[in-house]
Amino acid sequence: MFTLEDFRVMTFEKKCDIITFHGNYLMQRVLADCKVFLYYTDGFYIEVFYSPKYQKVLMINAFDNTVGLKPYLDKISLDDLTS
Repeated sequence: MFTLEDFRVMTFEKKCDIITFHGNYLMQRVLADCKVFLYYTDGFYIEVFYSPKYQKVLMINAFDNTVGLKPYLDKISLDDLTS
């Protein structure tokens, strides 16, 4: 197990390994020319900013507050819960 602080100081390659083997994919969104994939692991969230144009990960952002989830809220549907 590792903390958000541990994750933040890891190398880019190690972060990618953690996401691949321990991350739970939640959803994605589009931001400009990037696809942003949201994962959850060990008590915090991880965003992976991927460029389809350049076919590579541009940035990895990790956070543990719910404010960071705001861009994803409009993608959540409660229709299935009420039917």
